[in-house]
Amino acid sequence: MIQVHAWADLDYDVLVRDMRAVAFDLDNTLASSKQPMSAAMTDRFAELTHRTTVAVITGGRYELVVSQVLDAIGGRADRSRMHLMPTGGSRYYRWHVDDDGCGRWKCVYAHDLSETDRRAAAASVETRARELGLWETRVWGERIEDRGSQLTFSALGQQAPETAKRSWDPDDKKKRMLVAAVSRDLPHLKVRSGGYTSIDISLPGMDKSFAVHELARVLGVEVGGIVFVGDRMNPGGNDYPAAEAGAYAVRVGSPDDTLRFLERLLVRL
Repeated sequence: MIQVHAWADLDYDVLVRDMRAVAFDLDNTLASSKQPMSAAMTDRFAELTHRTTVAVITGGRYELVVSQVLDAIGGRADRSRMHLMPTGGSRYYRWHVDDDGCGRWKCVYAHDLSETDRRAAAASVETRARELGLWETRVWGERIEDRGSQLTFSALGQQAPETAKRSWDPDDKKKRMLVAAVSRDLPHLKVRSGGYTSIDISLPGMDKSFAVHELARVLGVEVGGIVFVGDRMNPGGNDYPAAEAGAYAVRVGSPDDTLRFLERLLVRL
């Protein structure tokens, strides 16, 4: 049976006893959409990296992890204990120190789509979105973003305000229709719901289930020892595959909830 735990109802002593790593979604979990982490979140996130292994697993591209997380924490975190898994885990970055002592984030793997598949995916999402009446006239930023290992369609554009995103498809009905239509065009690829207004297209198996399994393999721990914190933990949400994979799933509603989760966790570490 798949269990998702509300952050406010956790037995934190039991959580800490069994925890081997903490993984976070990014948008609307660690930070507001496309915005840097708050000062308070930055303080607690950096502190957590000195206490345990920490991962960021997001559907967003690596550049957003940089602007929302890495630029905020600077050198305050223990970067050797951080694992960055953008584009749904289809890419993986670790901190690497060269022989001359200089450190940098190094891409360990990238499961990229072929150019042919990226073109076909872009054509399909535009065609099907127009047919379904989901090609909106007012958008903020680009609708279709090629992330290399993932192509993402954002119905309101990448820079849409959070209030508009949350109200566009509250029951996920629009995204489900679009996912089904695009999946028929691209049966050899994985098409899934992403954020509030987006769908993601990648190679088969590239979702947060894959990411937590890969993180467990790298760390040499059971998947159940990974705590995954996300705001879209409902069935069909883009964080739910982590729960399906067997990670200890924690549901939050906003970065404010995540901040409170971290405060309760840190006093026990």
